[in-house]
Amino acid sequence: MYYIGIDVGTSSVKALLINEKGIVIKITNTEYSFQTPKPLWAEANPIDWWNATRTAIKELILSIDSNEIGGIGLTGQMHGMVALNKDGNVLRPCIMWNDQRSHLECDEITQRVGQENLLRITGNPVLPGFTAPKILWTQKKEPELFALIDKIVLPKDFIRYKLTGEFFSDVSDASGTSLLDVGKRSWSSEIFDSLGWPISWMPEVTESTEATSTISVEAAELTGLLAGTPVVAGGGDCAAQAVGSGIVEEGKVSVTLGTSGVVFAQSDEYRVEPNGNLHSFCHAVPGKWHLMGVMLSAAGSFQWYKNQFGLEEQKIENEGGVNAYETLTKQAEQVKAGSEGLFFLPYLSGERTPHPDPYARACFIGMSLRHQKQHHTRAVLEGVSYGLNDSLSLMRKLGVNPSEIILSGGGSRSGLWKQMLADVFATPCAMVNALEGAAYGAAILAAVGVGGFATVEEACNAFIEKIETVNPGPEQEIYNQCYPIYKNLYPSLKKQFGQIAETIAKNS
Repeated sequence: MYYIGIDVGTSSVKALLINEKGIVIKITNTEYSFQTPKPLWAEANPIDWWNATRTAIKELILSIDSNEIGGIGLTGQMHGMVALNKDGNVLRPCIMWNDQRSHLECDEITQRVGQENLLRITGNPVLPGFTAPKILWTQKKEPELFALIDKIVLPKDFIRYKLTGEFFSDVSDASGTSLLDVGKRSWSSEIFDSLGWPISWMPEVTESTEATSTISVEAAELTGLLAGTPVVAGGGDCAAQAVGSGIVEEGKVSVTLGTSGVVFAQSDEYRVEPNGNLHSFCHAVPGKWHLMGVMLSAAGSFQWYKNQFGLEEQKIENEGGVNAYETLTKQAEQVKAGSEGLFFLPYLSGERTPHPDPYARACFIGMSLRHQKQHHTRAVLEGVSYGLNDSLSLMRKLGVNPSEIILSGGGSRSGLWKQMLADVFATPCAMVNALEGAAYGAAILAAVGVGGFATVEEACNAFIEKIETVNPGPEQEIYNQCYPIYKNLYPSLKKQFGQIAETIAKNS
């Protein structure tokens, strides 16, 4: 028996096939693009995701019998708004998770619902990346299109609709809309009433392991799947990533170093950070929750740095030499911890946790004549590590005290970065054998949803094992001195970041 996990990402769809032992048999990846037509905007055509998903599935199952596929789990980018008319057709490009246009709409929703009510109900402040302010923006800026809305779905749930003809979502993904009662794990009629929107717009919401629907005859013809194959609810990419890393029990914490950075902690109870500086979402584990901090540019900061300042290193890689990232980190290893007083603020796309500020900017601070390229490289890695520690510090104040932290994502392949994180966190950091992230977690949810395992915990214990541990080293003390300096930089510059944004707006 095989299980499929499908991850509808920001720039590609990944489809993954595992067997009943959790072994990855095959992975396919099909890319697409998204657009930034105006400053702060990020949009994508959902049909591109569907076309890529069809291609990825066809390639994935070329060498197996479709009868052997027991179930399919879905995951993907959270928060996006896909608006459909009564015929199920896409009304406009999806407004994506990294879109920051709806800052004013966040303020309006907060005023209409009430800040205390929002935190109590949704576990989070309203942020521009979330779904609800995108809906309100559409209502205000595109009223004729808004009047045609019949359904609003999240990215992975659009793919579910194309695969099955049914509308469903899961509680973990729905937690990122600002429309879900996270404690009760259902849509909030109080919020919909406050905003004057029909709750019927939203798909039925279930636990992540529910087998919600089956592959339709039409989708079977387009993908090669067997009609009637169960499709399990799945989860938002962060929750599915956590499942794929084994973060399914109280006190377990993971850090994912992808384009964005995610600090994730399982919780057996619904906890809310008093100031709303952490996300409180439903977990993909039925009846459980999680706390989460999100940095918008984690490994993405390193990618930006490599693309702008690592051209020589990239040329070496292109000519068959060492990977550009490896070359850069090797250079950075020659620099002492703390980068001789050079700091990097990783706010290339604004920030989310703990500073929900779309106008925050990245910058190097503390440069002197002594600083060379390798100092700047190390400062980028350290800045991201400090930013992730912001989230972990907040979790610790809520009683989360991990004995170790599970690392995943592309950035976790760097030996230097792994050691740096263990030192900054003052906590051992471990790697597990499951390296395929959210798609793997979606496949696990599929296995549970169709009865391959009784619980998510049972499946993770069967599939996932620790393969490496990095303990804090002597540089921990240096980072203990540097982190408080980093922590005070954003508050000192917040006003100026706003002034920069105003200046750009006036002259654009």
